[in-house]
Amino acid sequence: MNHASLAGLPLVLGGNVFGFTANESASFAVLDRFYEAGGRMVDTAQGYSVWVPGHVGGESEAVIGKWLESRGCRAEMRIATKTGMFGKPGDLAPAKVAEELEKSLERLRTDYVDLYYAHRDDVGTDQAEVAAGFDALVKAGKVRELGGSNYTAARLASHNAAADAGGYARFTVLQNEYNLVCREAFPAELRDFCVAQDIAHFPWFGLAAGFLTGKYRSREDLALHNRGSSIERFFDQGLKVLPALDAVVAETGASHGAVALAWLLAQPAITATLASASKPEQLDMQFEALDLTLSADQLARLSAAGS
Repeated sequence: MNHASLAGLPLVLGGNVFGFTANESASFAVLDRFYEAGGRMVDTAQGYSVWVPGHVGGESEAVIGKWLESRGCRAEMRIATKTGMFGKPGDLAPAKVAEELEKSLERLRTDYVDLYYAHRDDVGTDQAEVAAGFDALVKAGKVRELGGSNYTAARLASHNAAADAGGYARFTVLQNEYNLVCREAFPAELRDFCVAQDIAHFPWFGLAAGFLTGKYRSREDLALHNRGSSIERFFDQGLKVLPALDAVVAETGASHGAVALAWLLAQPAITATLASASKPEQLDMQFEALDLTLSADQLARLSAAGS
């Protein structure tokens, strides 16, 4: 990805909480703070927040669209959204992708998105068809850049090979889960491929759903917070990482979240961190991370933690 196209800070604001744990006014407050600090890229998906009872998906896009329109800042922002959240056969078929993009554009109150992701791989649709379908949206001016989310190295490589063979726009961005606790979805093979192919990686769950803020130390802590259940899968491995994280926090005086994000920003192929906030003050650790430079020794100890 042309890194200049990111614009603003090397931070991507996750929109999964908008219309979910952050209502419209809270979402607007977060977006305003992010914008005022120089943040220019917001990430969402048509599937956010379909997991909430009574929601059908698109709630996050609708909030972002209202904010963009009310603030008059669409041209300054880089908006990323995704299609095919569940990776069902046919989700990435050209007609389906085009149809879903139109719905996203309507909710976002815009006539283009800066970055459009395949949210999950669709192994039931031929990759040449998938590439052709996404390319048509680029040629129509409705999408500026393309990406894959939750892709393996082999499938990302075969998608781009199919795109190259057909003369189509390729995936130039990846969004896989990657953080100090969970690194399985961005193994060395995929990292090296991204570096070699100049594919930018904006990893999701950079703070491990909040575990890496350091406030979860026991099962009782999980029960105190409404995201406790989503943090459960990080808990056992996370406890192995905390001692190294605590040590670097003590050495730097930085917050746990800032240290975790600074480690992430220092990793190969990572172009920007991606984290959400349901309150404006939760952005502080993201801004703090940008000014934090960890030593080679600190980075090495964090990387070795939990292994």
